[in-house]
Amino acid sequence: MGKILAFINQKGGVGKTTSAVNVAMSLAVSEVKTLIVDLDPQSNATTGLSELIEETQKNIYDVLIRGTDIKEAVAKTQFSHLDIIPSTHDLVGAEIELVSIMAREYQLKTALKTIVRRYDIIILDCPPSLGLLTINALTSAHALIIPIQCEYYALEGLSQLLNTVRLVQRHLNRNLVIAGVLMTMYDSRLNLSKQVVEEVKGYFKDKLFKTLIYRNVRLSEAPSFGKPALLYDANSSGAKNYLSLTEEILQRVS
Repeated sequence: MGKILAFINQKGGVGKTTSAVNVAMSLAVSEVKTLIVDLDPQSNATTGLSELIEETQKNIYDVLIRGTDIKEAVAKTQFSHLDIIPSTHDLVGAEIELVSIMAREYQLKTALKTIVRRYDIIILDCPPSLGLLTINALTSAHALIIPIQCEYYALEGLSQLLNTVRLVQRHLNRNLVIAGVLMTMYDSRLNLSKQVVEEVKGYFKDKLFKTLIYRNVRLSEAPSFGKPALLYDANSSGAKNYLSLTEEILQRVS
């Protein structure tokens, strides 16, 4: 049965979607059968893979709110080992609409049960908030990956996230674990980047991934072409960083 990994941080702009998309692609080229579920109303993961996606009629909003069979929302890509359940801006209203649904925290988990055996790894790209969409992801996931930007306010809000994780572990998903913490936008020229990594390492210890995701122009450009970095420029440091990270992830969750 597949492992479900949620990429989560309620702060925006930390490289969460970039990480989710590029890890998904790195897994797929390693012939690991992968599904990425775009739970973000901004639909950035869907945009970041848009050049690869074959047509689909349904999306994650239909699954969570309209009760559509999740199999109908799975879109194939040009890579046999990579599928996606896309998002649309309709998802903006899902937080409010989920409130009135019975067992609202379990909508995603219930839906995923019917397809989890088809995949080796399912990646959930969470929205930058701690609302009901994120709670659904936490309830469904086996493990979390927390991207943190190498910036001054890196640890700001992290205690709130970890508190939410503890509450979910206590009440909704006892088996949930943190697979690892990922440092993104690392700049080796800046002492600040090194200081932030040391600070996070002191806090999370062996949970910190050894791989650092360096600031990289090609990594930033890739989503505007609807491709992950590995397809946009396989020789870029960003693409190589994510291949290295993916090896670490496989070691931790296998």
